[in-house]
Amino acid sequence: MAEENALPLAGVRVLDAATYIAAPVAAAILAEFGAEVIKIEKPGIGDPLRRFGAPSGRPDATLFWMNESRNKRGITLDLGKPEGAELFKRMAAQADVVCENFRPGTFERWGLGYDVLSAINPGLVLLRISAYGQTGPWSGKIGFARMAHALSGVGYLAGEPDGAPVNPGPSSLADYVCAVYGALGVTLALRERDNSGKGQVIDLSLVEAMFRSLDQTLPNYKMHGHVRERTGSQTPAAAPNRNFPTGGGGWVSLSCTNDKMFQRLCQAMEQPELAQDPRYALSNDRIANRDEVEGITQAWTTSMPREAVVEACDKFEVPCAPILSIADICAHPQFLARDMFVALQDELAGEVVLPGVVPKLSRTPGEVKTLGPDMGQDNDTIYRDLLDLSEDEIAGLRERAVI
Repeated sequence: MAEENALPLAGVRVLDAATYIAAPVAAAILAEFGAEVIKIEKPGIGDPLRRFGAPSGRPDATLFWMNESRNKRGITLDLGKPEGAELFKRMAAQADVVCENFRPGTFERWGLGYDVLSAINPGLVLLRISAYGQTGPWSGKIGFARMAHALSGVGYLAGEPDGAPVNPGPSSLADYVCAVYGALGVTLALRERDNSGKGQVIDLSLVEAMFRSLDQTLPNYKMHGHVRERTGSQTPAAAPNRNFPTGGGGWVSLSCTNDKMFQRLCQAMEQPELAQDPRYALSNDRIANRDEVEGITQAWTTSMPREAVVEACDKFEVPCAPILSIADICAHPQFLARDMFVALQDELAGEVVLPGVVPKLSRTPGEVKTLGPDMGQDNDTIYRDLLDLSEDEIAGLRERAVI
């Protein structure tokens, strides 16, 4: 009988053979909800993510690594060596999921293609994340999140109308979007396996994960020939609907997507007559006179501090939020109330504060127990307990640089 309130993925074993961000973050999400995730790194080198990002005080781990390798156990294994590939296959025989994000064909070159792994373990789920997907003319090209932003169309839409396209959000946004789809794909495949007993491959690309976020851009082009262009922070289908400066240098994001919301905004601005003005009364009128109505709104937002703008909008139920820096976020009561800061201790780094778990489950919430592991910290226990290797065998693997 399953333990009451056990985490949803308790009992699931994941081999994280990936590097950098997308697939490792997908594995970290699984770990937050109870999966045993074994992080596999190349001996002596490790995952490049260890050296990517801000220093932590630990010589082998940046803050990026400590965050995105949370809750994982760590071993070293050279998958490119035949002996290492054989050990990996032995572990895959006892795993539920393998995560990898090497360039398509790499796993096959090591003798670790899904045909091989599934013959050993028919129930194995293989998550494969790449820039462009496992098939197609671009499948073999190297690419990172920035390329995915560009090719997906998201990068084309980011920026001001008269300016150059810019990278949307953090430089690794596509990795995080893809990671969520990756974790979803794994849970879907495991759910289906409950019925069929069979595993499958999840073929996921950074480009396609971002492309899926383009709302009506594709059908609008295919039906009407409309090529969506950059609009900055504006929304073409509504006005006023963009980011506005406030007095004192802050910014707010304000949205009026229907006539009732605009009427409320007019009340907040103490200009109720604007809601009856034929230039602004209806949504299409406001869109046609966008510059005027948004100019009126900006004159109001810049007349008072950011907090006062938000307070006035809240009073009249106008959707509005301050645009926050990370310093603002760390003091914001909503983030504090939602347990979005998790503080863990490290012997060398001291206190390390990580983002909390998303989503929030009412009965079996996820958790963050550990920071990213030291390289190979669990070699002895995992090779001994999982593969029944002796101390001499483990020592020999270490001497041959297999682990």
